[in-house]
Amino acid sequence: MSNQSFRKAMSHFATGITIVTTEFDQQIHGMTVNAFMSVSLDPQLITISLDQKTNLYQNADKIERFGVSMLREEQKDISQIFAKQVDQPFHDFTELDQIPVINHALTTLACTVVNRVEAGDHLLLIAEVDDIKLNEGKPIIYYNSQYHTLKDE
Repeated sequence: MSNQSFRKAMSHFATGITIVTTEFDQQIHGMTVNAFMSVSLDPQLITISLDQKTNLYQNADKIERFGVSMLREEQKDISQIFAKQVDQPFHDFTELDQIPVINHALTTLACTVVNRVEAGDHLLLIAEVDDIKLNEGKPIIYYNSQYHTLKDE
């Protein structure tokens, strides 16, 4: 099968949108990530996947802690900024357990890396969740390479 066929097939799996943020070299760095999942309840572990072409992948050795911000439906523009689809600076951060996260996100997590696993052209960061903040709202959904929102029935 071709890479394009595989990519199209994987786009049929609906996901939420997260922004992964961290701080190194005295600067906040972040990227849009939809390859995110819960791994374990005991201990509380999550995994993110970093493409080898990204700044976070290339600096993974500097990342000991990071934040995950699950975006609300009103935050599509933030996803596009961190996915480099829109060339615009972003400065609306807050902190959770001394980790930068997106202000007003649906949910934010502060995490500590416990393992790194090379997987093809990606690096999986497995991290323990240190703190969580929940907010009201609905998530933005990514399906078939497009943004969607949940509809109330």
